Amino acid sequence: MDPLREHPKQADGAGAVTNLLVFLLDQQRYAVPLHAVDCVLPIAAISPLPGAPSIATGVINLHGAVVPVLDIRRRFGHPCRDHGLDGQLLIVRTPMRPAAFPVDVVVGVEALAARSITSSAVLLPGVEYVSGVAPTEDGLLFIHDIDTFLSSDEAAWLDRAAAAMPV
Repeated sequence: MDPLREHPKQADGAGAVTNLLVFLLDQQRYAVPLHAVDCVLPIAAISPLPGAPSIATGVINLHGAVVPVLDIRRRFGHPCRDHGLDGQLLIVRTPMRPAAFPVDVVVGVEALAARSITSSAVLLPGVEYVSGVAPTEDGLLFIHDIDTFLSSDEAAWLDRAAAAMPV
């Protein structure tokens, strides 16, 4: 079953609903806003990108476009992992460019009442890369902030490294 095609459950009560794509990293549940997701693909061959920031594990060819593969495991302090053929690539649109995030497995789409999400600024001011946390039936769900994933320095390094790639 394609998790992007599942119909999300309706949130209880009136009010705004936030649709999220949920994925796992080492059994911890994370999510990104569904509107930022292009697709989910099986893990692909990743080509190294010399000179890129450490967060970038390389690039993939996605329908003729070079897309950086960014390791969110490193951002969240998880140990590096070789996914072999088991992982998935979550293709998202960041404010600067499309990006691929290797994840252990995509769980599916979840619709949460916006009021059930606690802003990370309220919980722990200064927490980076997580915009909010929501309690769910399956435990806490950490909502990834893709808008702040790359620092401006990392984005500039990535641009320089991509420009230096042979055509």
